[in-house]
Amino acid sequence: MWESDLCIQCGQCAIVCPHSVIRAKYYDESRLDGAPAAFKAAPINARGYPESRFTLQVYVEDCTGCGVCVENCPAHSETDFAVKAINMKDRLQHVEAGRESIRFFETLPWADRTRVNFANVRGVQFLEPLFEFSGACAGCGETPYLKLMSQLFGDRLQIANATGCSSIYGANLPTTPWAANADGRGPAWASSLFEDNAEFGLGYRLAIDSQTAQARALAQTLAGRIGGDLVTAILQAPQVTESDFRVQRQRVAALKAALAGATEPDAVNLLALADFLVRRSVWIVGGDGWAYDIDYGGLDHVLAAGKDVNILVLDTEVYSNTGGQASKATPLGASAKFASAGKTTPRKDLAMMAIAYGNVYVAQIAMGANNEQALVAMREAEAYSGPSMILAYSQCIAHGTDLRHGMKQAARAVASGYWPLFRFDPTMRGRGMNPFRLDSPRPRIPLEEYRYNEVRFKSLTQTHPDAAKRMLEQAQAALEERYRGYEDLAARDGSRFHPHWQDASS
Repeated sequence: MWESDLCIQCGQCAIVCPHSVIRAKYYDESRLDGAPAAFKAAPINARGYPESRFTLQVYVEDCTGCGVCVENCPAHSETDFAVKAINMKDRLQHVEAGRESIRFFETLPWADRTRVNFANVRGVQFLEPLFEFSGACAGCGETPYLKLMSQLFGDRLQIANATGCSSIYGANLPTTPWAANADGRGPAWASSLFEDNAEFGLGYRLAIDSQTAQARALAQTLAGRIGGDLVTAILQAPQVTESDFRVQRQRVAALKAALAGATEPDAVNLLALADFLVRRSVWIVGGDGWAYDIDYGGLDHVLAAGKDVNILVLDTEVYSNTGGQASKATPLGASAKFASAGKTTPRKDLAMMAIAYGNVYVAQIAMGANNEQALVAMREAEAYSGPSMILAYSQCIAHGTDLRHGMKQAARAVASGYWPLFRFDPTMRGRGMNPFRLDSPRPRIPLEEYRYNEVRFKSLTQTHPDAAKRMLEQAQAALEERYRGYEDLAARDGSRFHPHWQDASS
């Protein structure tokens, strides 16, 4: 339940909600006419909106009760620290009132995307999620990233999804969590096999590029009929901001109107291809079993191809969907199937392998630790005109931890230095700046404090105590050495930066 008088409207509960059941809107106060008695609203606390109201709506019947929102809410009552701006209540007591409120909430318009601040969590909470009510586990660590991706890039998304958890809850037929907006448009999504999803996504990019090239050539050929100024505007249009995309869609609509009813082959073909004149956002999505193991060769090929694709690795560090087998992302000392006595080798550093190319945007993110950094990384990756890869820490039921506290466990992973947050942006080199930015501070808690909140590590202290102690010491030493390497990269002169651990002169 939302306590409107305590809420600071920060958006932290909405961004971490794994099932898109918490949504925010702002609107003119006149729209409250006819609102049901149970509907809650508060004056928006942003400057420049004197007659606007804010509502945080909980979709009661779709809530899984995971409690992640409550754990991440920063606003407390001054008189009772246990009471927050959002709290868990008995569902049955609020279902009827909740239904009425939701019906009214859905009559309120979503914010104009051209007027939303995409640069911070507070602004992004007002974007409509086009990924909702999935069949994922309550408290899933993967789904908040997909929801955020759908909010940021909307109906321009074209997603190639590898076999795994995300392909199962992503196509829980006969329903799907991938939704359409009020215009009937939404992300285009298809699932591919474990072993070829990277190549499948690259095929998206190649096909889109070919069809866009054909559309541009046809537009030039038919400029006399369409209008030379319109064609020039379409072909030279920047497509970066939401305002850019809105204007480009209006231009494409004008092009279609100019060709309406045409029967000659060139015009018919251009009508069929016209929508490719609006830039699409291609994302290749999968888990660590796909990215680190089964399709790593394909992933490497896609990175080397240099095409404009975005790769999102939902890293649970284990084969979550097929029973909890160890993957090459599974950390040293973790217990998993095929590594019941603890994995004896460290996890693959996929991020540094990608950075070594020098022209790949790479980021490591963790919601719960720094939501703002995750948001910035996604936007930077999508804006980069070459290949990008984001490794997203995804807490999982297979870790043996209470997912209600999953975001806090992700924060511990970062605080221990095990999962440092960073971004490698090749465009910075062209500006004489260091492309590697370390976004998290030095480790401030021991690795043990992070690890022993999870059964996958703690169980080993019972079954193989000596091995557990030895591997924890090894993991701590390896962590410190790796972090020193990251600090070295972050401290280098941008004009002399070399992506490998050694100096360029060595």
